[in-house]
Amino acid sequence: MANSKLIVVEGAQGAGKTTVTDFLRYSLSYTNLYRLCGTSDSSKEGKKKAEDMYINLLEYIKKMENKSINLVFDRTFFTEENYCRLGKKDYTFTDVYEKLLEDFSKLDFEIYYITLYLKDVEKYNTRLDRKDKATFKNSKFEAENSINQQRVYLEMAEDIKKKYPNIKVANIANDRDFEETKKELRKVIGY
Repeated sequence: MANSKLIVVEGAQGAGKTTVTDFLRYSLSYTNLYRLCGTSDSSKEGKKKAEDMYINLLEYIKKMENKSINLVFDRTFFTEENYCRLGKKDYTFTDVYEKLLEDFSKLDFEIYYITLYLKDVEKYNTRLDRKDKATFKNSKFEAENSINQQRVYLEMAEDIKKKYPNIKVANIANDRDFEETKKELRKVIGY
């Protein structure tokens, strides 16, 4: 029986994942935070690298079941699927994604999938001002990219909600006062 929470936070660039995952890390007792990014390799070999990386990640998470340690992830394999659906990669990841999601849903945790989004998509223009920061070559920090990512993440969340009732899915608007976002997170996660 699950005695730990597994929380995955996804969302477009600029949606506030770093702020939210930092908050969760420090407000939930016994919590580890992991920040991941996909591979920039768009080749067939790149797909295999991503597949291997996420299979190994799920194996690691499985080893952490029932240890009374909460796990928070800032991005996982959902990001790879998002980028592929948007045509940012030269391959499709859906076959791998669906298998990973099936295995993810069977983990012995209280599982939460949180999509952060902005109701006012114009706010991406100011949130994405990332002067002097490295960028992923397949997805520049531009409002249009984030708006498209947001649309796909929200579609993915609805699909997960329909197919996997044991995964607690929440779409949380993160363009309001952060105290309101914190209250909603506490309500969704139940602490």
